[in-house]
Amino acid sequence: MIDAVVRFARLLRRAGLPVGPDRVLDALRALPAVDVGRREDVYWTLAALFVARREHFDIFDAAFHAFWRAPDTAVRPAPPVLPVMDPIPDDEALLRRRLAEALALESEDLTEAPALIPTKRETVLAPSSQEALRKRDFASMSLAELTEVRELMKRLRLPIPPVRTRRHEPSPTHARVDPRATLRESLRGPRELIPLRHCRPRERHVPLVVLCDISGSMQQYTRMFLHFLHAITNDRDRVHVFLFGTRLTNITRQLRHRDVDVALAAVTRAVADWSGGTRIGASLAEFNWRWSRRVLGQNAAVLLITDGLDRDPGEVLPREAERLHKSCRRLLWLNPLLRFDGFEPRAAGIRLLLPHVDHFLPAHNVDSLAQVASLLTARDSSPLNDRSDPRWRSRASN
Repeated sequence: MIDAVVRFARLLRRAGLPVGPDRVLDALRALPAVDVGRREDVYWTLAALFVARREHFDIFDAAFHAFWRAPDTAVRPAPPVLPVMDPIPDDEALLRRRLAEALALESEDLTEAPALIPTKRETVLAPSSQEALRKRDFASMSLAELTEVRELMKRLRLPIPPVRTRRHEPSPTHARVDPRATLRESLRGPRELIPLRHCRPRERHVPLVVLCDISGSMQQYTRMFLHFLHAITNDRDRVHVFLFGTRLTNITRQLRHRDVDVALAAVTRAVADWSGGTRIGASLAEFNWRWSRRVLGQNAAVLLITDGLDRDPGEVLPREAERLHKSCRRLLWLNPLLRFDGFEPRAAGIRLLLPHVDHFLPAHNVDSLAQVASLLTARDSSPLNDRSDPRWRSRASN
């Protein structure tokens, strides 16, 4: 039974339902309290623990009857013909498509994957070109497309230009004479001519600090953001990554591992507040108090990845956001909600954060993350927080 519940939770997770290890443990503790010989008791026990949203119930129902259809399904579940409603909303069609792929993987026979969506939507299953894949929202991708995007993430770079420091390094072609090196050379022994040593100002990449939201409202994008953060952490030095939900966690050391699977597994063990609430103000306050002086030196740039939906916005959030803004060279806010054309900053957390950021950008596909790379490459880019932009207008300010 333990193995069957774990595999069933993995099937739901592949289909797109947020079923984490905590819910699996709760299910294993709850099942001994009911009669596992009754199908109905097992059904409603798992439904109470695995279904978090109303629109996920139909997918759970189809997956349950597909997986628990015979006594030997814990070993090899057979892919059934799942019910299809007409018309199917886009989100439900996506979940059904992911469930079909998950059942195919679970049965180890990809040729027997069931058709979960009507024939008129079969064009969605066609392989996408790389250009179209870069523009597609992470939340609307199938399992195969997510795998392909992860490969694109590995090649994504943030070519931030280096800045000139006050220190110098040897350079035989530079015109500036290094008096210390020249003096040391003259002490090597008696000679008629003392060779001149030259130097140039040393250039170094500015630090990059990333604060990423892992609350429940960001769960559709968190996994892809972690792949993006792993790519940039292993591409350059002086990158510091922090995750926050209800608390702040430094995962820089975990992401340094070259293998992305090993790195993400270490991150999972280190973070204790996955898919929970959001306390942006308290998390920024902890960062400013404990980490700001350590990682925000030498004109550091900060990426704040969150939707701005704070659980307890108040005086702490604008004060700590202002302090963070004054401590760094540039503060970029990446918000997945900007993918909507009619986005307006109505939430209190968004309105309190907006005045303290330099750039307000979307972060929902590969192209949006590449836009961040091009923005950080520019040495003298003007801020994008133009108050004439309709997205900055708040009805609550009237």
